[in-house]
Amino acid sequence: MELFRIKKDIPFMRHALIFNVISALTFVAAVFFLVSKGLHLSIEFTGGTVMEIAYPKPANLDVIRTTINQQGYADIQVQSFGTAQDVIVRLPAQKGVSSSQVSEKVMTGLKAQDATVELRRVEFVGPQVGEELAHDGLMALGMVIIGIVIYLAIRFEWKFALAAIIANLHDVIIILGFFAFFQWEFSLTVLAAVLAVLGYSVNESVVVFDRVRETFRDRRFGKLETPEVLNHAITSTISRTIITHGSTQMMVLSMMLFGGPTIHYFSIALTIGILFGIYSSVFVAAAVAMWLGVKREDLIKPVKPKDETDGAVV
Repeated sequence: MELFRIKKDIPFMRHALIFNVISALTFVAAVFFLVSKGLHLSIEFTGGTVMEIAYPKPANLDVIRTTINQQGYADIQVQSFGTAQDVIVRLPAQKGVSSSQVSEKVMTGLKAQDATVELRRVEFVGPQVGEELAHDGLMALGMVIIGIVIYLAIRFEWKFALAAIIANLHDVIIILGFFAFFQWEFSLTVLAAVLAVLGYSVNESVVVFDRVRETFRDRRFGKLETPEVLNHAITSTISRTIITHGSTQMMVLSMMLFGGPTIHYFSIALTIGILFGIYSSVFVAAAVAMWLGVKREDLIKPVKPKDETDGAVV
C-alpha cells in the first residue's frame, strides 16, 4: 500500500556525513547527561511504600494524586489495580519515616476527602528489590540486542547487522539522554517502552535493508553504485514509512494526551523512539552500512561455472 510514489530517488547518502555528525553530537550529549545527571529512577528501582486502597465506587485518581501531593509527597504513582474501585499508591522512601507512618498520614488526608476509603494493605519495597529489577531490566535489554544481531546476521549479512544495531543503540541512548536531561521519572513502563522501541526501530531498518537487497538483485539496477542503491531503497519505502509511523504515532499521541500520568512517560519514550527511529534508519543504519563497504557481492553469491566434464574423470 502506498500513499504516493516518488519517481526520482532522493540523494540521502549525499548528506549522510553531515547528518551523522549531528547524530554523533546528539549521542555524546545524551551520554554526558546520563553520566552527569543520571536517571531519575522510580520507587520500583529505589524502594518505597506501596499502599492498596479501596473505594465503594470508582476512584478519582486525579483527586487522590492531588491530595497526596498536598501532603508533601512528590514522585508518587497512583493507578487503578484490577477494578476502578481498587487503587495502588506508590510513594518514595523517606529517611527516618516508616511505612506505617507514611500510610497513616496518607490515609488521614484521603479520609478527609472521602471517609469511605479503606486501606487494604501496605508494604515496604526495599532497595534490594529495586537493584534486582534494574539488573533484570539490563539483562533483558542485552538479550534483545544479542537476539537482534543474530537475527540480522542470519537474514542479511554481518555489515547490515552491525549497522542496524548501531542505529538501534543510538535510539536507546538518546531516549535515556532525554530522560536524564529533563529528569523525567524512569519506571518499569518506560523500560518496556525502550524495549519496544528496539524492536520497532529494527523493523524499519529491516524494511530498508530488504529493499536494498531487492535492488541489488534486480538486473535493471545493475549499474547503480552502493550509495545510489541505498537512495533508491530509502526513497521507495518513504510512503510505507509515513503510513506505519504516522498511524503508530497517532495512537501514542492519544495515550499521551488522554492516558493520564500512569502512561505519560511511557508514551513520551515511544514518541522519541519513533521519531529518532525514522532518522536512524535513514541516516545512521544505511550510512554505516555504506561506510562498512556493503556491495552487491555481499548479497548475491557468484554463480560457479559449470564443469564441462560434469565431474567425469578420463
